[in-house]
Amino acid sequence: MNIKPLVIGNLVAKLPIVQGGMGVGVSLSNLAGAVAAAGGIGVISSAQIGFLEEDFLTNTVEANIRALKKHIKIAKEKAKGGIIGVNIMVALTNYNKYVEAAIEGGADIIISGAGMPTSLPKIAKAKDSNVKLAPIISSLKGAKVLLKLWDRHNNVTPDMLVIEGPKAGGHLGFSKDKLEDDIKNFDNTIPEILNEVKIYEEKYNKKIPVVVAGGVFDGFDIAKYLKLGASGVQMATRFVGTFECDASDEYKNSYINCQEEDIAIVSSPVGMPGRAILNKFAKTSKTGKIPVTYCYNCLTPCNPKDTPYCISKALINAVQGNLDEGLLFCGSNAYKVNKLVSVQELMNELQDEILSV
Repeated sequence: MNIKPLVIGNLVAKLPIVQGGMGVGVSLSNLAGAVAAAGGIGVISSAQIGFLEEDFLTNTVEANIRALKKHIKIAKEKAKGGIIGVNIMVALTNYNKYVEAAIEGGADIIISGAGMPTSLPKIAKAKDSNVKLAPIISSLKGAKVLLKLWDRHNNVTPDMLVIEGPKAGGHLGFSKDKLEDDIKNFDNTIPEILNEVKIYEEKYNKKIPVVVAGGVFDGFDIAKYLKLGASGVQMATRFVGTFECDASDEYKNSYINCQEEDIAIVSSPVGMPGRAILNKFAKTSKTGKIPVTYCYNCLTPCNPKDTPYCISKALINAVQGNLDEGLLFCGSNAYKVNKLVSVQELMNELQDEILSV
């Protein structure tokens, strides 16, 4: 099939592929810049992005803000004119500050989920910014609520909408007990969401590209969603298997070496189910509470007194290669990653597969 570029207002990505944001530290400027330079949209994860800053423990928020702006600058230099986005979780403490920092740093688009980003338009408007806004939703109900709230309270509609399905990695917007049914029904909800989006496209006289995420692994998956009416896809797990991914080699090898049965649903301190590799840490977290020795105050729903573990510490351990004490978030297809390739090689492969359909 022919490949149409992903158009978001005045932004044009040659390939309709958004690299999903992966924190902590898995998708920073190196990966995002490479994806953007290869014709996709590169995305930096803002979650605890300052973990390598010297004052991270004593000045966490400021260290994160400084690092976010730094990584946007580096990514845009590497992108060679390509599009750089930032993923910001609604569940983050000081959410507003991260959105403001992304805008000040020059991000082209802000992608926001792990909660309903109801305040996002107001923050962007206050900064008098042209940054594109792309909320993440997981259902038709979520789309209806989000679109109605933005319309009613802010007189705006999204510049792009991301539908994240139940096969995604990390935090999931689905209940654990209904996950299998949601997986079976996910593709059927896409046309319904597209119809809902059309209402707001007509009202605001603008195109709202819909991007599908969760379990997208190859060009044939991409072609399937494009045929269903999506304008593009967001994929994250596949980009861990690249040389440019910002994670440690140990982290990348955990994907290469895992089997399908090693991938499981775990509980997160955010209060959502999450998908991860069932390593030593994940198994231990299932058997009881892992003591929290330091609180980063990173997530609004998290209380160190009753949280099952510190998610910041677990994710930082993982990205730095301390796998036994690290949480390895991944998508449902992580076991299919079998080697490291360059981002350009991966993008070429995906493009060829789409064209072959």
